[in-house]
Amino acid sequence: MLTQESGVSIDRISADLKQLAEIGRSDDGGLYRMAFTDADMQGKDWLEARMREAGLETTRDGACNVIGRLPGKNPDAPTLLIGSHIDTVPCAGILDGTLGVLTGLECLRVLKQAGRVPDCDIELIAFSDEEGRFGGMFGSQALAGQITPETIHSSADPAGERLEEAMKALGLDPWEALQARRDPESIGGYLELHIEQGPVLSQAGEQVGVVEAITGLFKWSITFSGEPNHAGTTPMVMRRDAFMGVADFAHEVPRILDENGSERSRATIGRVELTPGSPNTVPGEATFTIDVRDTDETTMNEIAAAIRKVLGAIARRRGLRFSYQVESWIKPVNCDPRLVGHVEAAAADGGLRYRRMESGAAHDAQIIASVCPVAMIFVPSLEGKSHSPAEWTAWDDIEAGARVMLGAIERIAFEGG
Repeated sequence: MLTQESGVSIDRISADLKQLAEIGRSDDGGLYRMAFTDADMQGKDWLEARMREAGLETTRDGACNVIGRLPGKNPDAPTLLIGSHIDTVPCAGILDGTLGVLTGLECLRVLKQAGRVPDCDIELIAFSDEEGRFGGMFGSQALAGQITPETIHSSADPAGERLEEAMKALGLDPWEALQARRDPESIGGYLELHIEQGPVLSQAGEQVGVVEAITGLFKWSITFSGEPNHAGTTPMVMRRDAFMGVADFAHEVPRILDENGSERSRATIGRVELTPGSPNTVPGEATFTIDVRDTDETTMNEIAAAIRKVLGAIARRRGLRFSYQVESWIKPVNCDPRLVGHVEAAAADGGLRYRRMESGAAHDAQIIASVCPVAMIFVPSLEGKSHSPAEWTAWDDIEAGARVMLGAIERIAFEGG
């Protein structure tokens, strides 16, 4: 095991965070480092340079995942992967995803400087487009072999820009993403550190979350179609108001979860668009999104069935038609008990305040779980805030999480720890 003096440096992690936070920063204080933009590529260039400075062997695969490798004693042994992502949502904070990559970098830097050679190769990966600008988790899905030619051709962002064209504009060949797939036999496990993005650890005054399961989720785009008409001359009883369908459905959501969900269920209507969208016109069409999450796929299926039933009842009552499109369906996953045990042991041996918990957000670990065992480490999010410039984690909590990551790596990739 490493001595306390050779452990992680919060000063180096802090310096890395601050430097990367300057790439994509806007006047509103938020980061705009969305996937496959110029800022995203500048961030990848910066990270690759930092990996080389740390003595890692660097590459990029066909999905433009940035990879830094610390060679092990046995090149034929399955590789331990660690990582997360550095792309952001619009107007983001500086930690989401990025913290996992930079704490991973610090852990490998510590091992390299100490002259310690792991039993297997360890690779740090910054995955492309975890935030789903183009509808999925492109980088980790490519590594897991879940990308197809149809994915490359049809994926587009909310503004209509296609993934294929965005990559070509940056000088990338999108078809090379099909070559990023890894043989599952070549991967021994995956570790990811992330901010919680919720209030549980912060409110409990705990430093580390040991993640046992990651929620599944599905997203639908739903449309009610009625009849546009004059707001002043159309009596209320004669209207086929598409928005009233949305309003009725919104009131039904709590009941749907009460009757078909669990205490871990979440459902959110995040966007509503009305057509024609005129102040003096009854909406003839209303399109809205619903995001549903749970850690049990059977429960997710039951909620989905209940939603379809409610949509049908509302449409009949209001004289509307409805349709829906499944935008995504991500299965929940359980973290690997052996890896979870190593993470918990590292937290306990460090004398840290921790708890076992579930993740309510999706992560690259969820995709990678299809090809190898995974585990995750959470650190507290101040007041549960994320996806905004207000997200923050105290420096001592960041250090605690990095220490747990290093301890878990030692237990997994070094004989006898």
